[in-house]
Amino acid sequence: MEIAGIARCENRAKGLGTWHRHVYERLDWLYCTSNTVARKNMSIMTTTLPDTSPQTVVARRAMIDSQLRTSGVNEEYVLARLLSVPREDFLPASKASVAYIDRAIALEDGKHLAAPLFYGKLLLEAAPMPDDTVLVVGGGTGYLAALLRPLVADLSEMTAAEAAALTAGGTGRYSLIVVDGAIEQLPDGVGAQLAEGGRIVTGLVLRQVTRLASGRKVAGQVNLQPTEDLGIPVLHAFDVPKGWTFA
Repeated sequence: MEIAGIARCENRAKGLGTWHRHVYERLDWLYCTSNTVARKNMSIMTTTLPDTSPQTVVARRAMIDSQLRTSGVNEEYVLARLLSVPREDFLPASKASVAYIDRAIALEDGKHLAAPLFYGKLLLEAAPMPDDTVLVVGGGTGYLAALLRPLVADLSEMTAAEAAALTAGGTGRYSLIVVDGAIEQLPDGVGAQLAEGGRIVTGLVLRQVTRLASGRKVAGQVNLQPTEDLGIPVLHAFDVPKGWTFA
């Protein structure tokens, strides 16, 4: 039954354009080829929830309905991941009560947990594939990595300070880089980590407004294109150095 089901899924992709085939490949993996309960039950109504209090389960479902679906995030694989990973697990106990508000939560030492909508939009734009090798430049909590890890082949994490200090050179090995925050500039050292043809999704600060942006590495160059304005915490490790001023 499972083999026949996989064959049917593969047949659906035949004759489709590149973009549609990309979508079907991801859906085939999510719905047809996985052996784990989490991957088989990607429907938002059948996702197995972690063992948390009834109050947080209700809060998570309310987050899905009132913050994500109403803002155009309706893909089931995205919603299932956001429903499955408790945000409060990545916050200190003193902040757990506000885990599901529609804004970013500032933490100590410049860390943050961004708003649910940012993570939903980022996952949607990133379109993670099962063969992706991913680098997560984190906001300090590990939440984004937890969302992505079951969806990709391999995942590494790096702090914003570590990423900002990277130097150019070498051959990039990551097919996807995601940045948990907004940056003023993309250092060459980060772009060097991306394989040719690889994708990057990040927040971007343009004229003091934060936007979601994405790009690909083509001929050794990475060009970011903003997709929409979105409230995103700024990662100051990537700030453009300020020039000298005279009083």
